[in-house]
Amino acid sequence: MSNIPERIRLMASDSRLQVTVRVGKSGLTESVSQELEAQLVRNEVVKAKLNRGLAQDSAARELLWRQLEEAASARLVMARGNVAVFWRR
Repeated sequence: MSNIPERIRLMASDSRLQVTVRVGKSGLTESVSQELEAQLVRNEVVKAKLNRGLAQDSAARELLWRQLEEAASARLVMARGNVAVFWRR
């Protein structure tokens, strides 16, 4: 996460950025990664949220975020609890 510009970090931490991608009880599906990719074409940063109970602990959440990052060819800017912000590479 060290090569992320400061302006992207500020955009990611802005409370006005709305969650636009939700990972439901089915988990990380192809459609979730496709939706994230499609939104990253239109927007520089996208906020995603995991369904409560999908990940049991922080290590499981981190693994899910990293899998989504790889599947969508995105960059994880920040993750806090069940919410993460991705940046297009």
